[in-house]
Amino acid sequence: MTSVELVVAGNEASDLLPVHSPALLAAHGARRGFWTVLDEGPVEECLALLLEKDDNPGHWFAHHLSALPGREAGRTEDGEALAYRGGWVYAIGSHFGSKAGPLRPRRAFFSRFREDDAARGPVPIHIIRNQFRLHRVFNDAMRSFGIDTLPPGSTSQARFIVETTRRGTERRKSWTRRLAPGDHPVNVEAAAFTPSGTLLLGLRFPVTTDGEPILLEIDGVEAMFDNDERTWPHVVGAYVLTGVTPPGTLTGFRAVTARPDGTFDAVIGSIDALNKGSILLDDHPHGGGVECRHVRFGVPSGVRVPGTVVAELAPFRNVEGLAEIDGHPHYVTDEDHRIALWFA
Repeated sequence: MTSVELVVAGNEASDLLPVHSPALLAAHGARRGFWTVLDEGPVEECLALLLEKDDNPGHWFAHHLSALPGREAGRTEDGEALAYRGGWVYAIGSHFGSKAGPLRPRRAFFSRFREDDAARGPVPIHIIRNQFRLHRVFNDAMRSFGIDTLPPGSTSQARFIVETTRRGTERRKSWTRRLAPGDHPVNVEAAAFTPSGTLLLGLRFPVTTDGEPILLEIDGVEAMFDNDERTWPHVVGAYVLTGVTPPGTLTGFRAVTARPDGTFDAVIGSIDALNKGSILLDDHPHGGGVECRHVRFGVPSGVRVPGTVVAELAPFRNVEGLAEIDGHPHYVTDEDHRIALWFA
């Protein structure tokens, strides 16, 4: 593969989403491009375009989006996943915490903006923080749909669930009632809408007892933004992606993207990064050091969803996004203070 390196606010990239708006591309003199979300800072400061010049094919440049967040300014962090539907770009938080815990309510958010509006200056972005409502829904759903999850390790249980509850109780936060002993810390890393309008969320953690990655399908995402009286999404399916995890390892989702034929491509890899103080890897050391794979699967129709390997992405362990343009896959990797866009 070949690559180009770009810099946006000295920050690393998470996820990759094709630009759909002709008006937006024209406004920047671009022939094609991608959205990415930067993973350090509030979401309104962490959206960027990676664009290829129309009059100079092969020359790529970055544009840092100016967004208007309203009353939620500065109250989010760790955007990880992007998805597109009906002219809207959605940016979703990890719903997780720092690598050593605890969970952080600032990371439990959904947001969206109209893509065409980004062609005309600062774009209004609608941000909704759910205060661990979806943490509760996700944990309950994995149990009710019969997903055999890897048991929570003692260290991660203490640092992510017990410590989060303790801090919330000290500060008299109402969201503490949505955390329960035995819960998994849920790390949302990837998202893509299905043809029917539900949203698939790819989890980096937890994984199954066999080390396989988990997908959750939720409905009601658009209604959450449209209604004045908030209605929260609910889980309509929980799935295990089978046949793509190397033996003896744990793999979680790093990216998911919808393909024109209705199938999905994804990147799977380690449950957390090595040598960065990860509590998850203290409990599950065989979940680190896993090289990334590009995989493919169809619209889920049962709990076990068969996948196929499209490409081995060795030696990469840090692929954060995947998107297809003109039949060719593009990847973005997590690099220190820069963005690396790779072309197959």
